[in-house]
Amino acid sequence: MTFDLTLLSDPQVVAINRLDPHSDHRWFASLQEQRGGRSSYEQSLDGTWKFHYSRNPLGVPQGFEKLDYDTSTWDDIRVPAHIQMEGYDRNQYVNTQYPWDGQEELEVPEVPMRFNPTACYVKNFSLDRTPEPGERVTITFNGAESAIALWLNGTFVGYAEDSFTPSEFDITELLVEGENKLAAEVFKWCSASWLEDQDFFRFSGIFRDVILRTYPATHVRDIHVGVDVADDLASADIKIDADVEGEGSVVVWLGGQALDVDEDGKFVITLTNPHLWSAEDPYLYEAQVEVSNDEGVVLEYIPLKIGVRRFGIEDGLMKINGERIVFFGVNRHEFGLQGRVMTREETEADMVALKQAGLNAIRTSHYPNNSFFYELADQYGFYVMDEMNLESHGLWDKVRFGELPVETATPGDNPIWLPSLFDRAANMYERDKNHPSIVIWSCGNESFGGTDILAVSNYFRDVDSRPVHYEGVHWDPRYPETTDMYSQMYTPAADVEEFLKEHRDKPFILCEYAHAMGNSFGAVDRYMDLADRDPLYQGGFIWDFADQAILMTDRYGKQYFGYGGDSSEAPYDNEFCGNGIFFADHSPTPRMQEVKYLHQGIRGTVTPSEITITNRYNFTNTNAFDCVVTVSREGEVVEEAGLETSVAPGETKVYEVPVAIPNEPGEYTVDVSFRLRSDEPWAPAGFEVAAEKGVVEVEGAPEPIRPPAPTVVEGIHNYGVYGENFSVSFSRLYGGIQSYRYGLTGDGGRDLLKTVPVPNFWHAPTSNERGWGAPAEDGQWLLASRYAKSTWTEDNPTLEERDNLAVVTYRYALPTIPASECVVEYAVDGAGHIDVTMTLKPGEGLGDLPEFGMLFTADADLSELKWYGEGPDESYSDRRGGARLGVYEQKVADQLTPYLRPQEAGNHTGVRWAEVTDERGRGLRFDTDAPMDFSALHWSPFEIENAAHHNELPPIINTVIRPALARRGVAGDNTWGARPHEEYLIPAEEMVFKFGFVGLL
Repeated sequence: MTFDLTLLSDPQVVAINRLDPHSDHRWFASLQEQRGGRSSYEQSLDGTWKFHYSRNPLGVPQGFEKLDYDTSTWDDIRVPAHIQMEGYDRNQYVNTQYPWDGQEELEVPEVPMRFNPTACYVKNFSLDRTPEPGERVTITFNGAESAIALWLNGTFVGYAEDSFTPSEFDITELLVEGENKLAAEVFKWCSASWLEDQDFFRFSGIFRDVILRTYPATHVRDIHVGVDVADDLASADIKIDADVEGEGSVVVWLGGQALDVDEDGKFVITLTNPHLWSAEDPYLYEAQVEVSNDEGVVLEYIPLKIGVRRFGIEDGLMKINGERIVFFGVNRHEFGLQGRVMTREETEADMVALKQAGLNAIRTSHYPNNSFFYELADQYGFYVMDEMNLESHGLWDKVRFGELPVETATPGDNPIWLPSLFDRAANMYERDKNHPSIVIWSCGNESFGGTDILAVSNYFRDVDSRPVHYEGVHWDPRYPETTDMYSQMYTPAADVEEFLKEHRDKPFILCEYAHAMGNSFGAVDRYMDLADRDPLYQGGFIWDFADQAILMTDRYGKQYFGYGGDSSEAPYDNEFCGNGIFFADHSPTPRMQEVKYLHQGIRGTVTPSEITITNRYNFTNTNAFDCVVTVSREGEVVEEAGLETSVAPGETKVYEVPVAIPNEPGEYTVDVSFRLRSDEPWAPAGFEVAAEKGVVEVEGAPEPIRPPAPTVVEGIHNYGVYGENFSVSFSRLYGGIQSYRYGLTGDGGRDLLKTVPVPNFWHAPTSNERGWGAPAEDGQWLLASRYAKSTWTEDNPTLEERDNLAVVTYRYALPTIPASECVVEYAVDGAGHIDVTMTLKPGEGLGDLPEFGMLFTADADLSELKWYGEGPDESYSDRRGGARLGVYEQKVADQLTPYLRPQEAGNHTGVRWAEVTDERGRGLRFDTDAPMDFSALHWSPFEIENAAHHNELPPIINTVIRPALARRGVAGDNTWGARPHEEYLIPAEEMVFKFGFVGLL
C-alpha cells in the first residue's frame, strides 16, 4: 500500500506497515554495554535534519523523498523539536476549542486542508553497525504529531497516527550500504485530530526521539511480567512471558537463580516474604533475560526491574498491598521550556520535586508520556494513572449543551472510530504493561460516553487486571460499567460527600480538582478532611503540574512567558494554560507551601504541653524519621530538642512537649519537624517531610510607657503634628497625610510617604475572580478605592488632643450604590507612632468586597521587607495551613508572584508587625494588636490589573504598602464560577480595622 492524502481523512486507517506494539524493554549485546547504558543495537537519529515547511500538504515539494531530489538548500531543524518552537507555523493555545474552529467549515472526520502545516524532513545516515545475516533493522519515531508518512531511499515505508506512542517500521529490506536517505512528511492535522483536543498548545513535528534498532536473529520481541501477591502478602508468584523470534533459547535470572519454566513456557518463581513495592518504598527486583542463538551464543542481555505489589479494588476500595490508598495526585502535562520535548533529566527533576512535596500519584493527562517517565515513576515511587491519547472536548460541548443529540458524540457510538481507539489503547498498554507504577488504565478524557469507550474499557479488562477509569460516565451515565470507579472533576468537597451518601457501590476519585490557575489553591484542606472521614473518597489529582507557557521576548528585548493569543493565533484561550503548582520553568509557586502541608504523611496538633501525632502513611512508622521540636520567640530559637516517636501507619499518639515554654511574657511558636534520617534518591538527610506548629501566649507583659504629647499646629489648610524626631502634615484640602517625616535633619528629614494614604477595598483580580465575574460585581469597590472623597467642611477633618495624643479624623464618601462611608482616625503620639482606626460603613445591600485596608505609597528605595507573621511564602485566608509563624526577610521586588497574568499576589497572613525599609534599615514599621494581612509591592493594584504580562508593568518607582484587616480568599474549586467559601469572603458590613505605623532610622 502506498500513501496518498485521502488517508488523512479516513479514521479507519490508523497505520500502514507499522509494527505491532510491544513492551519497552531494551536489549544489549554484552553485560558491559548494559552496565554503561548504551546499546550497540541502538542508533540515535536525533540531531540536525533538513527541513521544508508548507502551509498545507498541497505545497509539499513533489518527489522530495526520491534519492535524486536535492535538499541541500533546505533549512536545518532540530529533532526532536516542535516546528512551532523552531520558527515555523505559530504557537497556538486552545483549551476546549478545536484549533481550526471558525477557520474552516469542517464536518467530522474531515481534515483542514487550507491550513494544515506540513513538515518535510530529510535525514541522511549510515548505519553504525552493519547487520549480520538474519538480523533486522527498524526505525522508531517515539512521538510525531499528529500523523507521519515515511520513505527510505525513495521507497514508501509506512504511515502512522497516534501522536504519543511509538511508531516502529521494519526497514531492513530498504537499507543500502553506505549512506541512506530517510524522508518523512509530518502533518499537523489528520482525522484523528478530532480525538486529540486536549487542553494544551497545538504543536506538530517530530518531538520525541528517533531510534534505529537492530533485532538479532534470535530476539525477544515482547515481554510480559505478571505478578500475583498472595492475600496474606507472605508470598508472590512472578511469571515472565518472553515472545521469542528466531531459533535459540532464553534464560531468566532473578537473585542469582535461574527461573523455572512452566507448562505454558513462562518463566516462574515464587518469592517468600517478598519485598513489596509501594510509593513509600519503591523496591524493584532486578531480573536478567539472556537470549542465545541455537549455537549457545548470547545475543541479547535484557535487564528487567520488577515491582512486586498488589493493587486492585478489594472490599469496595482501591488498595495497595492490602491497604486503602488515598491518591495525593497531580495531573502532569509533558511540558517544559521546549514544549512537549522533555528530556529524561528534566522529567527526573519533576519527579524529585513532586516527591519532596509529598505527592504520591500522577495522571498522564491526557496521553501516554515518554517511556522513561514510567521507569522513573517505578524508581521514585508514584502511583500512575496511565491515560490513552483521547479527548474530543470541543465536540462534547455541543452534546453537553444540547446542541446535538447524544448519539452524535465523538467517538460516541460511531464504529468508524473503533480502529483508532483500539489502536491507541493497545499502543499504550503493550508498551507500558510491565511498570508497577501504573495502577489504573484511563480511557481518555472529556469525550462524553458511548459504546466505543465502553469497548475500550473492556479491552483493558481483557488484557490486564488493573482497574479502568473514565470520568465521562458522570456526564453520560448510559454505560456505568465503563469505569471501575466514580470519577468527577472539580466537584466541591461538600458535594462529593453528598454524592457518596447515595452512591456506595464504587470508590470515588477526583481525576481533576483544585484548579490551580493563577493565585489559587484555596480551601483544598476540605478534600483532605473528606478523605479522612469517608473511606470511599480516595483522593484526587490536582490540575495541574506546571504552567504551559512559551518563553518570548518583547520588542525591547525583555523576556516574558506568553500564553494563548501571544503568537497572533486564533482561536485561543488566553492564560487558561497557566494552572500549575509549578511555574513554566518548573520552579515552585507559592502554592507548593500549601500543597506540601496538606499532603504530608504525618499530621498533628500542638498545645503548650502535648503533641498529637497522626500517621497517614500506609506502611511507614514515624520512627523512620527524626522528630525535632523547636520553641522560638519572634524568630529567635529559645530551645530545641529531639522527640522519639513511634506511631504506626493509621494510628494516633500523644506525646509530651519535650521543651519548656519560658515564663517570660510573650508569644512563642512550637514547631514540630519530621526529617529524613538518611539520604534518599529524592532528598538528602535532614530534609523536612512533615511539620506542624503551635502558638503559645504567655500573659503578663507590662503596659508600654506612653511618650509625651506631640506639638500640634492648626494651620489654615493643614494640621501639623511634631515631635523631637518627626513631623506629620495632615491636609484638609487633600483628605489625608500629605507628609510624614521621620529622623529630622537640617533639611527637615526624609519624607517616607509619596502620596496621601487612602482607604483601599481593591486588589488586582485573580484568575479565579475573573472566572466568576468578580470584577463586574466588585467594580464599585474599585471606584471606592480610586475615588474616595474627603470634602473639607467645618467638621471634616477634625482635630482633637486627648490622652497625650493628637487625633485627626477624616470621613470619606465612597461612590458605591447605595453610598458608603469610611472613617479614618489617626492618633499621633509624641514619638511619631500613629495609630490608625478605619471604620467602614457600607451602603445597605452591597455584596462582599475584595479587601479592607489602607494603601500607602512610598519611594522604591524602600525595597526590603521584614515581617513577623506567617510565611515564608505568600498566604491567604483560605491558603495558610502550610505557612508558619516566624520572622522573615525578603525583597519587595520578589513579592509579586510571577503568575502568567499579573494579579493579586504577595500577601502574608497573621502579621504582627512588618518593616519596609531601604538597604540601610530606614523606612516604616507597621504593627497591630490583632494579626493582619500585609503586602508590599512595587506596583499598585491598578497598575498590576492593567498589565497582561509582567513585562508590561511600568518601571519601578514606588513601593506600595497595603496593611489590611482581611483579603478575600483566593478560592480554587475551579476557575469558571467557583467563589471562595463563605467564611473566606468579606461581607459588606460595618467593620473596624486598627493598626499603627512609625518611622525607622
